[in-house]
Amino acid sequence: MENFVKQFNVSHETFENLSRYVNILKEWQAKMNLVSPASMNSVWTRHIADSYQLCQYLNTCSGLVCDIGSGAGFPALVMAIWALENRPNLQFKLIESITKKTVYLNEVKEKLQLKNVEILNERSENLHGLKADFVTARAVAELSKLLGFAYSLCKKNTVLLLPKGQSFEKEVVEAHKNWCFDIEIFQNEIEKDGVVLRIQNLRKKK
Repeated sequence: MENFVKQFNVSHETFENLSRYVNILKEWQAKMNLVSPASMNSVWTRHIADSYQLCQYLNTCSGLVCDIGSGAGFPALVMAIWALENRPNLQFKLIESITKKTVYLNEVKEKLQLKNVEILNERSENLHGLKADFVTARAVAELSKLLGFAYSLCKKNTVLLLPKGQSFEKEVVEAHKNWCFDIEIFQNEIEKDGVVLRIQNLRKKK
C-alpha cells in the first residue's frame, strides 16, 4: 500500500476511499468469485494499482467513461474514485450483464457515495444510444471480440483504454482482420509483461 501511495502520489482522501472499496471487495469475495482468489493476496498491486495507472490517460475535464464487463469494478471504480478529486465532471457508466455482480457494484457505489457512477445491468452491444468519450475493459475478452462489444459505444473521437497481457501482439494482428483502428502501445507500469492499448478511430473493415 505504501509503495502504491508513493508511486502515484495518492491523496489521503482517495486512499481512504480505495481502502474502503478493498474492504467491500473482500466481504463479497467471500460470498462469490469476483476475482481470482490468489490475486486477493496482492490486491493493491494486481488490481488497484493496475487500474489506477489508467487514470493518466483521462486527459479531459469532462465526459463519459464506459466500462465493459465491470465485474469486480476494475478498472472503472478505481478510476471513478480518483476522478472525484481530480476530474469531478467525468461520469462513469459500468456495464455488467450479470445481475448479482451489479448488486455488489451498486453497494460499492452507495457506500462510497460515488455520485459520478451509474451501474447498467446490460450487455454493451445492446446500448446503441450510449456514446462514450472513453471505453475501458479489463480481462473481458480477446481484442477482436472486445472491439465488437465496444463498437456501439464509440463515436468519432472515442478513446479505448485496454490493458492487455503478453499475447497482445497476436490479438492486435487478429483484430486487424475485422477492424480498422489507430493504436498506441504503452508499457504497463505494474505488470512487466503487460501493456495498455490506446485505440482510436475504430471502424469495421469493409
